[in-house]
Amino acid sequence: MAENVLIIGSGCAGLSAAIYTAREGFQPLVIAGSISGGQLMLTTTVENYPGFPSGVQGPELIELMRKQAERFGAKMVYEDVMDVDFSSKPFKISTGPNTYEANSVIIATGANAKLMGLESETKYMGKGVSTCGTCDGPFFKNKDVIVVGGGDTAMEDSEFLTKFAKSVTIVHRKDSFKASKVMQDKVLSNPKIKVVWNSTVQEILGDGTHVNGATIKDVNTGTLTNIPIDGVFVAIGHTPNTTFLKGKLNVDARGFLVVKDEVLSDIEGVFIAGDVSDPFYKQAATAAASGVKAALHVREYLNK
Repeated sequence: MAENVLIIGSGCAGLSAAIYTAREGFQPLVIAGSISGGQLMLTTTVENYPGFPSGVQGPELIELMRKQAERFGAKMVYEDVMDVDFSSKPFKISTGPNTYEANSVIIATGANAKLMGLESETKYMGKGVSTCGTCDGPFFKNKDVIVVGGGDTAMEDSEFLTKFAKSVTIVHRKDSFKASKVMQDKVLSNPKIKVVWNSTVQEILGDGTHVNGATIKDVNTGTLTNIPIDGVFVAIGHTPNTTFLKGKLNVDARGFLVVKDEVLSDIEGVFIAGDVSDPFYKQAATAAASGVKAALHVREYLNK
């Protein structure tokens, strides 16, 4: 028997959609993934999610949302989606061991921040290493931080971080930015920002509990320099989790799903929510709001 609603993804967007559709009595099935919870599972204290005046740990917030969805009847399956068939109804969603059928589908698979690939980057994630300046900037008041990247995201993060940090150093592997001219001009004219060109972060240093430095490599000479810093913001882009959807739904040049009217796909009954279609905001609250919108569209669709 086909599920009324099948939700692919278990971050803020997917769980918000699950809460709403479960409360409507649709008993959604959430394919949460073998690694569930989305980007908040990589964070520590979240201070900007509404309703938590003292902040909340990222994994705790996800757990609370999951319990809330299950309270209303959502079902969780911790498998990874390998393929989908939207060519006929009910839709078919295949994981390794199982194939599920559904009358409606909400895709909320999110996007992963691109990382430099350093072991120390993983070790200090949430302990001075961040992939979101907007999220974590306030934790670095009067601190020295570096931003890795040369695109618009790196420029935006750098500009934002100057509101809190004592200094911001952009480390970029080339001798020019690829960001838009207006963003470059803002950054290069800001007295709190300096740029280290033709360089990469070779290693992130720390005391085991928090970042306290970084090793910078000059790509032309190979010279290594240790600099004392308190935080590293990696801003080299995001990879949307859409590999299994290519050829099934429209994606843009960066791999993000293309939406109409915020959460609609080109296929009736297939809806899209959260960071998988959002290259700009990338916030827990906006992802949750997107999940709610998708759920309300599902209600309208199923009630028809």
